[in-house]
Amino acid sequence: MPGHPEHPEPPERPENSGHPGRPGGPVAVFRRAVEHLLAHDMAAFTALYADDAVMEFPFAPPGRPQRLDGRAAVEAYLDGCTDMVDIQRVHDVTVHETADPEVIVAEMAASGRVVATGAPYTARYVAVLTVVDGRIRHYRDYWNPLMLQEVSAA
Repeated sequence: MPGHPEHPEPPERPENSGHPGRPGGPVAVFRRAVEHLLAHDMAAFTALYADDAVMEFPFAPPGRPQRLDGRAAVEAYLDGCTDMVDIQRVHDVTVHETADPEVIVAEMAASGRVVATGAPYTARYVAVLTVVDGRIRHYRDYWNPLMLQEVSAA
């Protein structure tokens, strides 16, 4: 029985609590971004980015951008992504708040299908987000570039 001395309740872990954080804070903005991604509303997704946002992909393969500067570049990069991959679920989400109240680290998996083939798609991500004044100012995405080969081969 939870709460009983022999079966204490597990301690609350803020990174798993689902608490949306303060309005406009990084946890709340991250959760809205996931909602827009699942709705395939990339206009709303990119509207969460500051005009001067930076998006980085440290593990990008040769020929792919490692850095995008500005919301317009993010919009151009993401244009058509829902035509390639149909993300149907974001799961295994753990959000770690940091000593900097504007920065979070989000671990997650995204699952769906490759549009061209119907093949299943699952990828794991670790993202570092900096959110200032309710907008994503910096997004660093650590993802497996081999997943891109599977999607591109379709």
